Amino acid sequence: MKSKLAFLLVLLTLVFFMVLLTAGKEQNGLSGDASEAGRASGVARSGESPESQIKGENMKKDEMTANASPHLLPALPYADSALEPVISAHTIGFHYGKHHRAYVDNLNKLVAGTDFAGMSLEKIIGATAGKPDRTAIFNNAAQAWNHAFFWNSLKPLGGGEPPAALKQKIEASFGSLEACRKELLDSALAQFGSGWVWLVADGDKLRVVKTGNADTPIASGLKPLLTIDVWEHAYYLDYQNRRADFVNDVLDKLIHWEFAAANLR
Repeated sequence: MKSKLAFLLVLLTLVFFMVLLTAGKEQNGLSGDASEAGRASGVARSGESPESQIKGENMKKDEMTANASPHLLPALPYADSALEPVISAHTIGFHYGKHHRAYVDNLNKLVAGTDFAGMSLEKIIGATAGKPDRTAIFNNAAQAWNHAFFWNSLKPLGGGEPPAALKQKIEASFGSLEACRKELLDSALAQFGSGWVWLVADGDKLRVVKTGNADTPIASGLKPLLTIDVWEHAYYLDYQNRRADFVNDVLDKLIHWEFAAANLR
């Protein structure tokens, strides 16, 4: 009799533990379902799938970049090959497509979220010139401006005689067109290292000035009429170290006197 009671007690204990185990599994299942429901409701509230949410975040980042990047690389006023054989399409590809573009891109990164973000290149240059803590912004803004001005200072089948009004101004300031040309060449060769040579208006007179690195006459209150880039990247692929040949060819075959005359007005 006692053995039967013991057997029944063991059996009831086993049944009890089996019931407890089954109830625990069901409770865990309900909790898991609730978690999944919570995650699903989060997507349902947004009305987007996870993929759509990722796209939305990327679009927001793109919009922020666009808003913080007001400066664009200006289009060239001619085809890449239009200045050959003086400046090859290969040089244009690097000089315009990489160097000029890099100045614009770097500037946009530097001014994003600052007071300079909505300013024109000219205003940024004026606000940062001579300020050591703003050197990077100045350099990239000035180089973006200088390069855009340089491309417009050139044209296919350029050179020759300036328009009459500009020629008169040149002769009054330098004595002759040839003397002006010589001063542009001499200044370009005298510029140690990288820089620019400019024909500028300084009050009623015209002058030739040279600037180093990113410096630009507009930071000094002068009015540029035209410029020649004498950074090595402007000519090295086509002329190697022959800067004089490059400048001579630009003056004889590419310089855009009509652009200079328009800037004189």
